[in-house]
Amino acid sequence: MASLKEVRNRITSVNSTMQITKAMKMVAAAKLRKAQDRIIQMRPYAKKLNELIAQVSEGTEVGANSPYTQVREVKNVLLILVTSDRGLCGAFNSNVIKASIAYINDNYADKNLTVLPLGKKGGEAFVRRGANVNEKHTDIFHHLTFDAAKVIAEEVMADFASAKYDEVVLVFNEFKNVATQIIRTEKLLPLVNDGEKDNKSSNVDYIFEPSEEEILLELIPKSIKMQLFKAVLDSNAAEHGARMTAMDKATENGGELLKALKIEYNRSRQAAITKEILEIVGGAEALKSA
Repeated sequence: MASLKEVRNRITSVNSTMQITKAMKMVAAAKLRKAQDRIIQMRPYAKKLNELIAQVSEGTEVGANSPYTQVREVKNVLLILVTSDRGLCGAFNSNVIKASIAYINDNYADKNLTVLPLGKKGGEAFVRRGANVNEKHTDIFHHLTFDAAKVIAEEVMADFASAKYDEVVLVFNEFKNVATQIIRTEKLLPLVNDGEKDNKSSNVDYIFEPSEEEILLELIPKSIKMQLFKAVLDSNAAEHGARMTAMDKATENGGELLKALKIEYNRSRQAAITKEILEIVGGAEALKSA
């Protein structure tokens, strides 16, 4: 059994840790609200943009002639992995890293693969595995804006257009709610129509100004940039939700540990008092018999 001093020190340590986890939960909750508002506002815009591209591209060859829709034999692949910069967010990072490794093994085991991590944890994981890692943009979450995502998207688009990469894949955590993150794997390039059409809108005869070709050539790059930015915003909100949940659980576990330590402390204290009483009684009996 541990001594009273050891148990007291452990109780003090657990109390201090619980104060930290409570503070981290509050910080994550404050950041989550802002991140959640950003992704909720972004989703309808991104969805409408994709629908607009599908409607405009119907019946025209411009989309097929775009450098960002060219389907080639896959030899060189870029995997964009979105993780966080810091830990203490449960299985948020490990789940998306494991999913990306499984996806690579299933689809690109014999391809030349380059990993572009957005967030430090993903880069560190793949560097340890000896992968070809481009760590140029791991700090995107230091200043998360559309302009920052736009720079990355433009570089990736230029590399794809120059045939440096034949496919570009996004792997990230999609935000569903505070306790749930869904791992998504999306093909960023080449851009393909998923085949979903709105029957009502497809029957409408639009008048385009300027031409359909000019509109489509403008919308395709914008859609790619928006898809990347949406993935980063989703991952950012999911990270704060995961950290809030993890810190709440850590605080709860700390409370359970504190209860157990207090019981152990009381038992140790009671045993020490009982021992002292027995020593006193034993000494008194010895004096009587002397």
